[in-house]
Amino acid sequence: MHRLAAILIPLFALASARADNWPAWRGPTGQGTSAEKNLPLKWSPTENVKWKIALPDIGNSSPVVWGDKIFLTQATEGGKKRSLLCLGRKDGKTLWEQSVAFDEVEPKHNTNTYCAATSATDGERVVVSHGSAGVYCYDLAGKELWKRDLGPCHHIWGNAASPIIEKNLVILNFGPSEKTFLIAMNKQDGSDVWKLDEIGKSPKEYFGSWSTPVVAEIAGRRELVMTWPGVIKSYNPADGKLIWSCTGLEKNTGKDRLTYTSPLVGNDTIVGMAGFGGAAIGAKAGGSGDVTDSHRLWRTPTNPQRIGSGVIVGEHIYAVNEPGLACIELKTGKQLWSENVQGGIWSSIVHADGRLYVVSQRGETIVFAPNPKDFELLAKNNLNEMTRASIAVSDGELFIRTYKSLWCIAEKK
Repeated sequence: MHRLAAILIPLFALASARADNWPAWRGPTGQGTSAEKNLPLKWSPTENVKWKIALPDIGNSSPVVWGDKIFLTQATEGGKKRSLLCLGRKDGKTLWEQSVAFDEVEPKHNTNTYCAATSATDGERVVVSHGSAGVYCYDLAGKELWKRDLGPCHHIWGNAASPIIEKNLVILNFGPSEKTFLIAMNKQDGSDVWKLDEIGKSPKEYFGSWSTPVVAEIAGRRELVMTWPGVIKSYNPADGKLIWSCTGLEKNTGKDRLTYTSPLVGNDTIVGMAGFGGAAIGAKAGGSGDVTDSHRLWRTPTNPQRIGSGVIVGEHIYAVNEPGLACIELKTGKQLWSENVQGGIWSSIVHADGRLYVVSQRGETIVFAPNPKDFELLAKNNLNEMTRASIAVSDGELFIRTYKSLWCIAEKK
């Protein structure tokens, strides 16, 4: 028996390590990284497809995965019905659906959808933000545990920030809108733990953040990092107290201040990237107060449009531009190479199995190496369906949401 246990325990540990859940927007760390190995490199609409299901309508949100369940937000009836779908991982069949009726007018850009925010789960509950229709929390069987009406979330381009679960908190960037705030709710009952008001402006102004916060251990302390219009801010996630701020994300000219991407957190460097041709900055970790003069490492004032988020691999950033991809030195901000991608990119990069995966708007996944010397293409895999969502990675499988379908990509055994 002792010998058998000695054999089984390492095997169980190996299986557990391999079965990596993808519990929220951009995965376990919120930064698009996964410890998964032996992932598919090549596929097509007929090759290495485990299953494919039709979706009832378009959507920009990404799937999340926990164990044998997949969670996906969906909007139908022109946004009047906003839903959370729970699908079986084995075959994609719907296990349950929870829907919210919303009859009010909520503006959005024609490239956005009423299900742009990705859900989040901790294995006991799943939380979803439906924008103006509220925040909802369910158990994994679909029972409603609590809901919150946080008020109208109105911007001419709509909303997209996803909730995250941090210990006993559900944290959400609620906005952009005239009333914009960062809120932490008790994940047991939805009650306020802390709330921080941010600058809100008219829904018609080119001003706002669609960024989803990132929580990480930085320089020996736990920090919640957010990119706001013109500034990166870091908070204590337990109580919301500001730790540091670094300015420079604003444009050199004009009033436009737009941030779509999530912050990137390296071992000792934090990066914020604005959208709509705005700036990008890198800041050294470990500061307090206004660190613009003391800790800001670099600033590039003008960049291509950025919707999707990049990743940090070693000492380099692999960034998404709407026209394509770029590699940037983490400590200096110097761009080393760029590569245009046909169709442009809205999705965010995933780093897994020593590769970088990202989907173009036309549904073609670009797989490339994290090579700072030059763009090194490994594969192109086209599903031929419009895509603005990002890939979820779990247990050797890739889950890709297009405007028509949800695909499960896996190597055939």
